[in-house]
Amino acid sequence: MKAFVMRTPGGLDRLEIADRADPGEPGPGEVRVALHATSLNYHDLLVATGQFPAADGRVLMSDGAGVVEAVGSGVTEFKPRDHVVSCFFPQWQDGLPQTPVGSFAGVPGDGIDGFAVSHAVRSVHAFTHAPNGWSYAEAATITTAGLTAWRALVSDGALKAGDVVLALGTGGVSIAALQIAKLMGAAVVITSSSDEKLERARALGADRVVNYRQHPDWGTKVRDWTGGRGVDHVLEIGGPGTLAQSIEAVRVGGHISLIGVLTGLGGEVPTGQLMTKQARLQGLIVGNRRQQQEFVAALNLSSIRPVIDRRFTFEQLPEALAYQERGVHFGKICVEW
Repeated sequence: MKAFVMRTPGGLDRLEIADRADPGEPGPGEVRVALHATSLNYHDLLVATGQFPAADGRVLMSDGAGVVEAVGSGVTEFKPRDHVVSCFFPQWQDGLPQTPVGSFAGVPGDGIDGFAVSHAVRSVHAFTHAPNGWSYAEAATITTAGLTAWRALVSDGALKAGDVVLALGTGGVSIAALQIAKLMGAAVVITSSSDEKLERARALGADRVVNYRQHPDWGTKVRDWTGGRGVDHVLEIGGPGTLAQSIEAVRVGGHISLIGVLTGLGGEVPTGQLMTKQARLQGLIVGNRRQQQEFVAALNLSSIRPVIDRRFTFEQLPEALAYQERGVHFGKICVEW
């Protein structure tokens, strides 16, 4: 069978399609899944370009959606023909993480082989059901971006109707957060450097938008929009380069989810400002399987569909990653086969 793998030391010109042995039939507690789609995340780009070192020949991509072909003995949660979607941390089933998850040792497409492959046999705990009626590409957006937004706002943030959410940028996490927040009856502010993207965000329901290049003090502008109170939740995607403005925008006692590192892995934290706001700054990396199941249950009761910017074929995975690297997308980028 065909699989898309990376060759060390990494780089988009070092990706190749390789032949891999068929994984065979599932053993006890396992499922065999025919994969049909993946979606791209910043983490995948870091692995593919060698910025996150991975083993030579590693099968790429953390997100995977497909259909169950067979189940092993003892499996009752799934049956053949069920549509499923992968879990980012298959070893983290529920509750709080007991060990640091930042090593990515058990993450598909990084510490273990990913889902850019035709078939996979994995533990039953490596998947959840996909939302009813969703395409494979749509379902593939849940694993990383969708679950991150859900955990930030609902599982950790206890989002409620009437809250105000600030989401930075128009990538997969922020657009998913916009959709979740509007579903929950919250107001949403979106930032971007592109007026065209901001107008698209308005069309999806964003209540306020701000071009951060035109307004470098966007944190103050956002706070002013709330009458000086500040927003209840911030999805902080940028990292050290944007954190000060996020703290400026948040209300006293508000919640900042530190999700992204687009401006770097380290930098100065305005501790005095954070203390004065008495805000909660929480780092998070995706979520656990139970949270994904809760997210899917909520999606099954809604009319939400993920925003997919572009779709590529399996053979076009390097092209898709190059498109992602340009940073011009709105929502998710998917690969289907």
